[in-house]
Amino acid sequence: MKPTPRDGEQMTTPVVDHHQHLFSPAAAALMSVETIDAEALVAHLNDAGIGRAVVLSVAYAFGSPNRTLPDEYAQVQAENDWTSEQVGRFPDRLRGLCGLNPLRGYALEELARCAEDSSARHVRHGLKLHLGNSVVDYHDSQHVAQLRRVFGAANGHGMAIVVHMRASFRHKLPYGSDEARVFLDELLPAAPDVPVQIAHLTGSSGYAADPLVDQALAVFAEAIAAGDPRVGRLLFDVATNVDPDAPPEERELIARRIRELGVERVLYGSDAPLPGNEPRRGWAAFRTLPLSEAELRTIAENVAPHMR
Repeated sequence: MKPTPRDGEQMTTPVVDHHQHLFSPAAAALMSVETIDAEALVAHLNDAGIGRAVVLSVAYAFGSPNRTLPDEYAQVQAENDWTSEQVGRFPDRLRGLCGLNPLRGYALEELARCAEDSSARHVRHGLKLHLGNSVVDYHDSQHVAQLRRVFGAANGHGMAIVVHMRASFRHKLPYGSDEARVFLDELLPAAPDVPVQIAHLTGSSGYAADPLVDQALAVFAEAIAAGDPRVGRLLFDVATNVDPDAPPEERELIARRIRELGVERVLYGSDAPLPGNEPRRGWAAFRTLPLSEAELRTIAENVAPHMR
């Protein structure tokens, strides 16, 4: 699918893709995907007319409790360092964020290493957390306490946080409005000074296929409407949320939620440029939402603080 202008208007393309990944050969083997390096990603950005991208290290995948790996922490470090080296090849186009499992014993050590060590200097701008992959349980007080420590450490280092907050499908962990309130009440206050970008509009991918996502997103929409100071730096990306073949009512719901959040808080993102999910296709899919051209332009031109 190629994006096309509406009614003959010149089409706006995103300034930044706020949700991208690279895969080293080791990560590609681990996750059963193809290797994607910085050169390949930049080629996809060029094809879509997108200038820059946030690269979220997938090092967290090496720390998932769903698998047992020898020398796990060394592999996490290696993936963050490889991502940093790749991002450093295109410093005007790419900016990297460090990835880790926040529940691992080395989490705070790796966060500090990413923030301070020269080998990870191109992923020091922020932290990527995948709470589903890390099997975080919002109802486990020890998990929440550790997450607060990680959020606080990122805040102390001035690192933005990008978080896939949807709880694990595989482990059937509860998710919805109650868990969003835990995030709002317990986690956001631990990082009051840095941007927090919630990936996939609080989901994983798609939208209507997972109705619990709308329950979670509604909690944040209500907090924003109420002027809750805890959401002052909260942002949302839309990576893989829009199916261009979805029924009109699903696309209407997503558009309504985006307006409730405020288009100024919504960041365009594509997710990894695997076959069928290239940035050009992602932006074309997003443009099928019933948003005005002005709303689409605002989202396309939004640039998160960690990309400025």
